[in-house]
Amino acid sequence: MKKLVSSVLSLTLAIGLGVGAAFAAEEGHEEGGTPHYPIHKPKNLEWSFAGPFGKYDKGQLQRGLKVYKEVCSACHSMSLVSFRTLEDLGYSDDQIKAFAAEYEVQDGPNGDGEMFTRKAVPSDHFPSPYPNHEAAAASNNGAAPPDMSLLAKARGITRGFPLFVFDIFTQYQEGGPDYIYSLLTGYVDPPEGVEVAEGTHYNPYFANAAALAMAPPISDDQVTYDDGSPQTLDQYSKDVSAFLMWAAEPHLEERKRTGFMVMVFLAIFTALIYLTKKSIYARKEH
Repeated sequence: MKKLVSSVLSLTLAIGLGVGAAFAAEEGHEEGGTPHYPIHKPKNLEWSFAGPFGKYDKGQLQRGLKVYKEVCSACHSMSLVSFRTLEDLGYSDDQIKAFAAEYEVQDGPNGDGEMFTRKAVPSDHFPSPYPNHEAAAASNNGAAPPDMSLLAKARGITRGFPLFVFDIFTQYQEGGPDYIYSLLTGYVDPPEGVEVAEGTHYNPYFANAAALAMAPPISDDQVTYDDGSPQTLDQYSKDVSAFLMWAAEPHLEERKRTGFMVMVFLAIFTALIYLTKKSIYARKEH
């Protein structure tokens, strides 16, 4: 009993210290102490794929693909995503072939032992805009732009106590898209008294510092939408964030369907076990 009480007290103390440290860190940042990033927590948006029954909005994914192609692909690769997977977005085989043919990929060696370039086919992956990692770094002040294949799963911000407890029940998995959206829409002028290094841009939603080397990549009316959706920074950011979530987890809908069926099975199985137990022990004397 004493060990149990001691364990409970230790857990309560640890939680209290963690919450206190969080408040202290926030106060320290406001008073000029050691900053903790991101300065602002990512905004929580409503996504069609959120929750246990969420589904991707194919129209939004198609718009996000267009934003990636016309804006993001100039610097960022998506080397783990093949063109043929665009079938999940509602494109036909002919459309995918035509889309892939707009890119060139390196192939070979040929009969003479030399590498060559050719038009991409559906089985190819999205190519990088740079020939190699070193060239990418050299073109971006020494830091190669990250590959976007898994970006939406890799950039989720830890929400901390007590939110992570509620996330277990709400199945919150949208930290990556929330972060990407917040970053794209979060560029502002630095506050008075805050200086950023030359060649960087202040963004309080950036996870690693107060500023980053990437300039604001997109603005209003930069990409033309054919379906009449608003051509605004806010809409572009939502669409490309949703598209990157699909790129990182294309089987999300199937996973959720499987999980729901498993939960239904477990519920029925538990009920049958309980009824079996009642039937067996109903004739037993207690």
